[in-house]
Amino acid sequence: MTAVEVPAEFAQRVAQVWGEPGRQWVDRLPALVEACARRWSLTVGPPFPLSYSYVAPATRADGSPAVVKLGVPGGRELATGAEALRLAGGDGLVRLLDADLAVGALLLERVEPGDRLAVVAAKDDQAATAVLVDVMRRIHRPVLEPSGFPTVADWGQAFVELRERHGGGTGPVPARLVEPAERLYAELVASSAPPVLLHGDLHHDNVLRSTRAGWLAIDPKGLLGEPAFEVGPLLHNPWQDVLTWPDPAQLLARRVDQLAEGLGVDRERVRAWGFAFAVLSAVWFDEDGGPVDPHPLRCAELLASGGRGGPRV
Repeated sequence: MTAVEVPAEFAQRVAQVWGEPGRQWVDRLPALVEACARRWSLTVGPPFPLSYSYVAPATRADGSPAVVKLGVPGGRELATGAEALRLAGGDGLVRLLDADLAVGALLLERVEPGDRLAVVAAKDDQAATAVLVDVMRRIHRPVLEPSGFPTVADWGQAFVELRERHGGGTGPVPARLVEPAERLYAELVASSAPPVLLHGDLHHDNVLRSTRAGWLAIDPKGLLGEPAFEVGPLLHNPWQDVLTWPDPAQLLARRVDQLAEGLGVDRERVRAWGFAFAVLSAVWFDEDGGPVDPHPLRCAELLASGGRGGPRV
Protein backbone atom coordinates (compact mmCIF):
# COMPACT_ATOMS: atom_id res chain seq x y z
CA MET A 1 0.00 0.00 0.00
CA THR A 2 1.15 3.55 -0.76
CA ALA A 3 1.07 5.85 2.29
CA VAL A 4 -0.94 8.96 1.38
CA GLU A 5 -0.49 12.19 3.29
CA VAL A 6 -3.17 14.89 2.91
CA PRO A 7 -2.03 18.02 4.76
CA ALA A 8 -4.87 19.77 6.61
CA GLU A 9 -4.01 23.17 5.15
CA PHE A 10 -4.22 21.74 1.63
CA ALA A 11 -7.59 20.15 2.37
CA GLN A 12 -8.92 23.47 3.69
CA ARG A 13 -7.68 25.36 0.63
CA VAL A 14 -9.32 22.90 -1.78
CA ALA A 15 -12.60 23.08 0.16
CA GLN A 16 -12.49 26.89 0.10
CA VAL A 17 -12.17 26.97 -3.68
CA TRP A 18 -14.34 23.99 -4.72
CA GLY A 19 -16.76 23.71 -1.82
CA GLU A 20 -18.42 20.35 -1.18
CA PRO A 21 -17.07 18.69 -4.38
CA GLY A 22 -13.58 19.66 -3.20
CA ARG A 23 -14.16 18.18 0.26
CA GLN A 24 -15.44 14.96 -1.25
CA TRP A 25 -12.42 14.80 -3.56
CA VAL A 26 -10.03 15.23 -0.61
CA ASP A 27 -11.80 12.40 1.20
CA ARG A 28 -11.25 10.17 -1.85
CA LEU A 29 -7.62 11.18 -2.38
CA PRO A 30 -6.00 8.20 -0.63
CA ALA A 31 -8.05 5.81 -2.78
CA LEU A 32 -7.31 7.84 -5.93
CA VAL A 33 -3.57 7.77 -5.28
CA GLU A 34 -3.74 4.03 -4.69
CA ALA A 35 -5.62 3.58 -7.97
CA CYS A 36 -2.95 5.55 -9.83
CA ALA A 37 -0.23 3.49 -8.17
CA ARG A 38 -1.89 0.29 -9.39
CA ARG A 39 -2.67 1.57 -12.88
CA TRP A 40 0.82 2.87 -13.57
CA SER A 41 2.77 0.45 -11.32
CA LEU A 42 4.09 3.20 -9.08
CA THR A 43 5.57 3.57 -5.65
CA VAL A 44 4.34 6.98 -4.55
CA GLY A 45 6.23 9.08 -2.02
CA PRO A 46 5.12 11.89 0.30
CA PRO A 47 3.74 14.91 -1.57
CA PHE A 48 5.65 18.00 -2.58
CA PRO A 49 4.50 21.30 -1.02
CA LEU A 50 0.91 21.57 -2.24
CA SER A 51 -1.22 24.41 -3.58
CA TYR A 52 -4.46 23.26 -5.29
CA SER A 53 -3.43 19.88 -6.76
CA TYR A 54 -2.00 16.80 -5.08
CA VAL A 55 1.50 16.29 -6.50
CA ALA A 56 3.94 13.63 -5.34
CA PRO A 57 7.15 11.95 -6.55
CA ALA A 58 6.81 8.39 -7.74
CA THR A 59 8.99 5.54 -8.96
CA ARG A 60 7.84 3.37 -11.86
CA ALA A 61 8.23 -0.41 -11.99
CA ASP A 62 11.40 -0.09 -14.09
CA GLY A 63 12.96 2.21 -11.48
CA SER A 64 12.56 5.40 -13.49
CA PRO A 65 11.40 8.53 -11.65
CA ALA A 66 8.06 10.19 -12.31
CA VAL A 67 5.54 12.53 -10.72
CA VAL A 68 1.85 11.85 -10.15
CA LYS A 69 -0.51 14.82 -10.12
CA LEU A 70 -4.18 14.73 -9.16
CA GLY A 71 -6.70 17.54 -9.36
CA VAL A 72 -10.41 17.91 -8.76
CA PRO A 73 -12.00 16.13 -11.78
CA GLY A 74 -13.85 18.34 -14.20
CA GLY A 75 -11.60 21.32 -13.52
CA ARG A 76 -10.75 22.98 -16.82
CA GLU A 77 -7.16 23.77 -15.85
CA LEU A 78 -6.19 20.13 -15.44
CA ALA A 79 -7.33 19.32 -18.98
CA THR A 80 -5.83 22.42 -20.60
CA GLY A 81 -2.58 21.93 -18.70
CA ALA A 82 -2.37 18.35 -19.95
CA GLU A 83 -3.07 19.50 -23.51
CA ALA A 84 -0.32 22.13 -23.25
CA LEU A 85 2.11 19.42 -22.16
CA ARG A 86 1.03 17.21 -25.05
CA LEU A 87 1.52 19.97 -27.62
CA ALA A 88 4.94 20.96 -26.26
CA GLY A 89 6.17 17.37 -26.45
CA GLY A 90 8.82 17.94 -23.79
CA ASP A 91 10.22 21.13 -25.35
CA GLY A 92 10.26 23.81 -22.67
CA LEU A 93 7.78 21.85 -20.55
CA VAL A 94 8.03 18.56 -18.70
CA ARG A 95 6.87 15.50 -20.60
CA LEU A 96 3.37 14.13 -20.13
CA LEU A 97 3.80 10.36 -19.74
CA ASP A 98 0.14 9.40 -19.37
CA ALA A 99 -3.17 10.84 -18.22
CA ASP A 100 -6.60 9.83 -16.98
CA LEU A 101 -8.63 13.04 -17.09
CA ALA A 102 -11.80 11.24 -16.01
CA VAL A 103 -10.31 10.84 -12.53
CA GLY A 104 -8.14 13.96 -12.76
CA ALA A 105 -4.76 12.20 -12.83
CA LEU A 106 -1.55 12.94 -14.75
CA LEU A 107 1.69 10.97 -14.86
CA LEU A 108 4.59 13.32 -15.53
CA GLU A 109 8.31 13.30 -16.12
CA ARG A 110 10.21 14.06 -12.92
CA VAL A 111 12.69 16.85 -13.50
CA GLU A 112 16.12 15.98 -12.13
CA PRO A 113 18.09 17.36 -10.40
CA GLY A 114 15.12 19.74 -10.10
CA ASP A 115 16.89 22.85 -8.80
CA ARG A 116 14.45 25.79 -8.75
CA LEU A 117 15.18 28.85 -10.84
CA ALA A 118 14.20 30.94 -7.78
CA VAL A 119 17.52 29.97 -6.20
CA VAL A 120 19.38 31.34 -9.23
CA ALA A 121 17.30 34.53 -9.19
CA ALA A 122 18.31 35.27 -5.59
CA LYS A 123 21.96 35.32 -6.70
CA ASP A 124 21.76 36.55 -10.32
CA ASP A 125 18.37 37.86 -11.39
CA GLN A 126 19.60 38.80 -14.83
CA ALA A 127 20.70 35.21 -15.51
CA ALA A 128 17.37 33.89 -14.20
CA THR A 129 15.44 36.28 -16.44
CA ALA A 130 17.46 35.08 -19.44
CA VAL A 131 16.43 31.50 -18.59
CA LEU A 132 12.77 32.54 -18.44
CA VAL A 133 13.02 34.22 -21.84
CA ASP A 134 14.51 31.03 -23.31
CA VAL A 135 11.82 28.82 -21.74
CA MET A 136 9.08 31.14 -23.02
CA ARG A 137 10.42 31.07 -26.56
CA ARG A 138 10.52 27.26 -26.49
CA ILE A 139 6.97 26.91 -25.21
CA HIS A 140 5.34 29.51 -27.44
CA ARG A 141 4.03 27.97 -30.64
CA PRO A 142 0.96 28.41 -32.83
CA VAL A 143 -1.98 26.16 -31.98
CA LEU A 144 -3.31 25.15 -35.39
CA GLU A 145 -5.85 22.53 -34.33
CA PRO A 146 -9.08 23.26 -32.43
CA SER A 147 -8.48 23.30 -28.69
CA GLY A 148 -10.27 23.96 -25.45
CA PHE A 149 -7.72 26.48 -24.23
CA PRO A 150 -9.07 29.65 -22.63
CA THR A 151 -7.84 32.93 -24.07
CA VAL A 152 -6.23 35.92 -22.41
CA ALA A 153 -9.50 37.75 -23.10
CA ASP A 154 -11.38 35.04 -21.15
CA TRP A 155 -9.13 35.61 -18.14
CA GLY A 156 -9.92 39.33 -18.28
CA GLN A 157 -13.54 38.54 -17.41
CA ALA A 158 -12.35 38.35 -13.81
CA PHE A 159 -12.48 42.17 -13.73
CA VAL A 160 -16.15 42.09 -14.77
CA GLU A 161 -16.93 39.43 -12.18
CA LEU A 162 -15.15 41.45 -9.47
CA ARG A 163 -17.54 44.35 -10.04
CA GLU A 164 -20.53 42.00 -10.15
CA ARG A 165 -19.55 40.61 -6.73
CA HIS A 166 -19.23 44.08 -5.25
CA GLY A 167 -22.22 45.91 -6.70
CA GLY A 168 -20.20 47.73 -9.36
CA GLY A 169 -17.34 48.51 -7.01
CA THR A 170 -13.99 46.80 -6.57
CA GLY A 171 -14.30 45.45 -3.02
CA PRO A 172 -10.98 44.93 -1.26
CA VAL A 173 -8.93 45.62 -4.43
CA PRO A 174 -8.19 49.37 -4.67
CA ALA A 175 -10.19 51.10 -7.42
CA ARG A 176 -7.20 53.33 -8.17
CA LEU A 177 -5.44 50.19 -9.44
CA VAL A 178 -8.40 48.24 -10.83
CA GLU A 179 -9.66 51.04 -13.07
CA PRO A 180 -6.43 51.55 -15.05
CA ALA A 181 -5.74 47.79 -15.03
CA GLU A 182 -9.08 46.81 -16.57
CA ARG A 183 -8.76 49.58 -19.17
CA LEU A 184 -5.20 48.58 -20.06
CA TYR A 185 -6.09 44.90 -20.17
CA ALA A 186 -8.87 45.53 -22.70
CA GLU A 187 -6.61 47.74 -24.83
CA LEU A 188 -3.82 45.17 -24.82
CA VAL A 189 -6.18 42.35 -25.79
CA ALA A 190 -7.62 44.43 -28.64
CA SER A 191 -4.16 45.19 -30.03
CA SER A 192 -2.58 41.78 -29.42
CA ALA A 193 -0.20 39.95 -31.72
CA PRO A 194 -1.37 36.57 -33.13
CA PRO A 195 -1.99 34.09 -30.29
CA VAL A 196 0.36 31.28 -29.34
CA LEU A 197 0.37 28.59 -26.68
CA LEU A 198 1.19 30.16 -23.32
CA HIS A 199 2.17 28.54 -20.04
CA GLY A 200 -0.09 30.95 -18.13
CA ASP A 201 1.78 30.85 -14.81
CA LEU A 202 5.45 31.01 -15.75
CA HIS A 203 7.62 32.11 -12.86
CA HIS A 204 10.77 31.16 -10.99
CA ASP A 205 9.23 28.43 -8.81
CA ASN A 206 7.69 26.74 -11.86
CA VAL A 207 11.01 26.35 -13.71
CA LEU A 208 13.40 23.54 -12.74
CA ARG A 209 16.84 22.46 -13.90
CA SER A 210 16.82 19.29 -16.00
CA THR A 211 19.65 17.06 -17.14
CA ARG A 212 17.50 16.12 -20.16
CA ALA A 213 16.84 19.55 -21.60
CA GLY A 214 18.29 22.38 -19.56
CA TRP A 215 15.58 24.34 -17.78
CA LEU A 216 11.98 23.09 -18.00
CA ALA A 217 8.69 24.56 -16.83
CA ILE A 218 6.15 22.63 -14.79
CA ASP A 219 2.46 23.13 -14.03
CA PRO A 220 1.24 24.97 -17.15
CA LYS A 221 -2.29 26.38 -17.13
CA GLY A 222 -2.60 26.20 -20.93
CA LEU A 223 -3.71 29.48 -22.46
CA LEU A 224 -3.89 31.24 -25.84
CA GLY A 225 -2.62 34.79 -26.17
CA GLU A 226 0.16 37.00 -27.41
CA PRO A 227 3.69 36.18 -26.19
CA ALA A 228 4.06 39.42 -24.19
CA PHE A 229 1.27 38.35 -21.82
CA GLU A 230 3.54 35.63 -20.42
CA VAL A 231 5.69 38.20 -18.57
CA GLY A 232 2.95 38.93 -16.03
CA PRO A 233 3.55 36.23 -13.39
CA LEU A 234 7.34 36.35 -13.50
CA LEU A 235 7.54 40.10 -12.95
CA HIS A 236 6.15 39.84 -9.43
CA ASN A 237 7.93 36.61 -8.51
CA PRO A 238 9.56 34.94 -6.61
CA TRP A 239 6.46 35.61 -4.49
CA GLN A 240 7.14 37.88 -1.49
CA ASP A 241 10.93 37.61 -1.91
CA VAL A 242 11.20 40.01 -4.82
CA LEU A 243 10.05 42.98 -2.72
CA THR A 244 12.64 42.24 -0.02
CA TRP A 245 15.56 42.44 -2.44
CA PRO A 246 17.52 45.68 -2.73
CA ASP A 247 15.72 48.36 -4.82
CA PRO A 248 12.76 46.33 -6.15
CA ALA A 249 11.69 49.23 -8.39
CA GLN A 250 15.02 49.13 -10.21
CA LEU A 251 14.87 45.33 -10.33
CA LEU A 252 11.47 45.43 -12.04
CA ALA A 253 12.64 48.12 -14.45
CA ARG A 254 15.65 46.02 -15.45
CA ARG A 255 13.47 42.94 -15.89
CA VAL A 256 11.07 44.89 -18.12
CA ASP A 257 13.98 46.07 -20.29
CA GLN A 258 15.49 42.58 -20.53
CA LEU A 259 12.17 40.90 -21.29
CA ALA A 260 11.30 43.45 -23.95
CA GLU A 261 14.64 42.93 -25.68
CA GLY A 262 14.57 39.14 -25.32
CA LEU A 263 11.03 38.79 -26.69
CA GLY A 264 11.33 41.55 -29.30
CA VAL A 265 8.40 43.44 -27.74
CA ASP A 266 7.97 47.13 -26.94
CA ARG A 267 9.04 47.96 -23.37
CA GLU A 268 5.79 49.78 -22.63
CA ARG A 269 3.76 46.72 -23.63
CA VAL A 270 5.76 44.50 -21.27
CA ARG A 271 5.30 46.99 -18.42
CA ALA A 272 1.58 47.32 -19.13
CA TRP A 273 0.98 43.57 -19.13
CA GLY A 274 2.98 43.26 -15.91
CA PHE A 275 0.88 45.93 -14.23
CA ALA A 276 -2.47 44.57 -15.46
CA PHE A 277 -1.58 41.00 -14.51
CA ALA A 278 -0.44 41.99 -11.01
CA VAL A 279 -3.83 43.60 -10.37
CA LEU A 280 -5.59 40.57 -11.91
CA SER A 281 -3.70 38.37 -9.43
CA ALA A 282 -5.14 40.41 -6.56
CA VAL A 283 -8.61 40.08 -8.09
CA TRP A 284 -8.22 36.29 -8.08
CA PHE A 285 -7.58 36.32 -4.32
CA ASP A 286 -10.96 37.97 -3.88
CA GLU A 287 -12.55 35.52 -6.32
CA ASP A 288 -11.29 32.59 -4.23
CA GLY A 289 -12.90 34.05 -1.12
CA GLY A 290 -9.71 34.81 0.77
CA PRO A 291 -8.06 38.05 1.88
CA VAL A 292 -6.23 39.94 -0.87
CA ASP A 293 -2.47 39.51 -0.56
CA PRO A 294 -0.80 42.95 -0.72
CA HIS A 295 2.21 41.59 -2.63
CA PRO A 296 0.87 41.82 -6.20
CA LEU A 297 -0.66 45.22 -5.42
CA ARG A 298 2.71 46.61 -4.33
CA CYS A 299 4.29 45.24 -7.51
CA ALA A 300 1.47 46.82 -9.52
CA GLU A 301 2.20 50.18 -7.90
CA LEU A 302 5.87 49.93 -8.86
CA LEU A 303 5.01 48.95 -12.43
CA ALA A 304 2.40 51.71 -12.65
CA SER A 305 5.17 54.19 -11.99
CA GLY A 306 7.00 52.87 -15.01
CA GLY A 307 8.82 50.17 -13.08
CA ARG A 308 11.36 52.74 -11.96
CA GLY A 309 9.90 53.86 -8.65
CA GLY A 310 9.23 57.44 -9.71
CA PRO A 311 6.07 59.18 -10.86
CA ARG A 312 4.84 58.05 -14.26
CA VAL A 313 3.89 60.65 -16.85
